[in-house]
Amino acid sequence: MRNRLLLKTSIESVKWLAMQGCAFRGNDESINSANRGNFIEMVMLQAKVNRDIAEVVLHNAAQNAKYTSPKIQQELLKILADSVHDKICVEIGDAKFCILIDEAVDESNKEQMAIILRYVDDSWFIRERFFEVVCVDDTSALTLKREICIVLSRYNLLIENLRGQGYDGASNMRGEWNGLQALFLKDCPYAYYVHCFAHRLQLALVAASKEVYDVWLFFSKLSSIVNLVGASAKRCSELKSIREDEIVDMISSGELETSKGANQIHTL
Repeated sequence: MRNRLLLKTSIESVKWLAMQGCAFRGNDESINSANRGNFIEMVMLQAKVNRDIAEVVLHNAAQNAKYTSPKIQQELLKILADSVHDKICVEIGDAKFCILIDEAVDESNKEQMAIILRYVDDSWFIRERFFEVVCVDDTSALTLKREICIVLSRYNLLIENLRGQGYDGASNMRGEWNGLQALFLKDCPYAYYVHCFAHRLQLALVAASKEVYDVWLFFSKLSSIVNLVGASAKRCSELKSIREDEIVDMISSGELETSKGANQIHTL
């Protein structure tokens, strides 16, 4: 009973933090720390409103069986992720599906590839489910295809059921001979490629705006301002303070209306 309560407390904390997209770890998780990180603080919060959790988890739990270590957190998070994967795979079943792929560099300068699955469920609704993020060594078509095939095979999703590909317009993705879409077409001739409509709209807007001098001038100046202000915390603070004063003056003069959630200060 005690172990079940310990495990349930950790599971509920992991579920909440995962749903809210919050970080788990803290810089200092020692007992004397004022802020031990979101996960530990969430467990302590549950203990404040539940006496059983306080007695079992915080006071009487064995040091090697608290179910709060970083390793336990990762294991619980992986179990939840696998449950989501399994749910998506059950929805797809043996039906045909499409893949939407994009790659980007994260804050640590690592190449990452996002995989989204698009399919029709049993109720005939079109679903787009975020499925996986994969770290890749490079963004060549062969590397991306290999990693995609590994992910699909891991969850028993057959390449033969692939019926659509959606990528951006980069040469490694849409290349007619050696691009990612061409490599998949060799294995599955019905997996037609579509250039991502959002990316096409972005390219069209950028190209059109360059032909309008006022728009081009605005964005060129804006880019310089963002780079200048964003490089200094002091400049960001001064700009935010000026904006706050402007909002106060405009509200007092009746130029702005007040309501819940209105007139918030945003970042650049």
